[in-house]
Amino acid sequence: MRRQLPEIEEFVQGIQAADRVLLGQAITLVESTRPEHQEMAREIIGRLLKQSGVTDSFRIGLTGAPGVGKSTLIEALGLHLTNQQKKVAVLAIDPSSAISRGSILGDKTRMEKLSTSELAFIRPSPSGDSLGGVARKTRESILLVEAAGFDTVIIETVGVGQSEYAVHSMSDVFVLMLQPGAGDELQGIKRGIVEMADFLVVNKADGDNVKLANQARTHYLNATHLLPEKANTWSPKVLACSALEQTGISELWESLELYLKHVKDNGFLETNRRRQASYWLKEALENGLRTMFYNNPVIVNQFETIEKEVLESRISPFAAAEKLLNAFKDNSG
Repeated sequence: MRRQLPEIEEFVQGIQAADRVLLGQAITLVESTRPEHQEMAREIIGRLLKQSGVTDSFRIGLTGAPGVGKSTLIEALGLHLTNQQKKVAVLAIDPSSAISRGSILGDKTRMEKLSTSELAFIRPSPSGDSLGGVARKTRESILLVEAAGFDTVIIETVGVGQSEYAVHSMSDVFVLMLQPGAGDELQGIKRGIVEMADFLVVNKADGDNVKLANQARTHYLNATHLLPEKANTWSPKVLACSALEQTGISELWESLELYLKHVKDNGFLETNRRRQASYWLKEALENGLRTMFYNNPVIVNQFETIEKEVLESRISPFAAAEKLLNAFKDNSG
């Protein structure tokens, strides 16, 4: 027999009391595709919203190519913070996992020390979903972990495709991880990703890689001078560290704290949070309208026929789209 879910009030009180089991269950509701679960998740988030999303939290977006050492760095940074009695939540966006059976889920099991801390909460994203779906669920999960009192939220992505832009749209600071000796330093990295980065962190600065890491740091530092000024008026910082040996981690956190003070003092943090909320409102509307359109009975009945007319060049794609939109509008009135 299926176990009955707790009541809404139990969820709300439990999350406010930092009950990790109820927090995990609430995120599962967010991730569920069942309408009744989605309705419960919306109500829980609505009740908690006044407590979450406050500027006392710090949302750190982190990306980098597979193998650069993201999970090792997150664990090292997380342990540094929990040693200071800070509460750290780690959330992942992994839209690639349905295709590659990606590494993020496995990487979470490697954060053994951090995962045992009572001050840490690690949650991988569900696999097999679209980027938009996973990103939306991560955005809602941020609100839940903040309501549970986690003051530092690290949002990680696998570092391929459009996922970096999704992470940027829900974080206060954006960290791009790089590795030394990976060839021509800025080749293969999209200019847009580099322009978004507030920090470029060269990892694996240990052993025989120290010289290479310092060379890479110099190259990246020179490259940042060519970038346009950022809206937050912050000049991107380039750092080198070894997540494995846990060197440079305290320096990274000190720099992140300086960034947070900078964007709080100049008002960018609040402005950016408002801009992001507006963005996700529009994203939610677009996704909702798309779902309503394709699930509309009239569209379901007509789509295949009209698509066939397009494929046979009997009607243009634009005229066909207008025809379907008019049918949807007439049926929705």
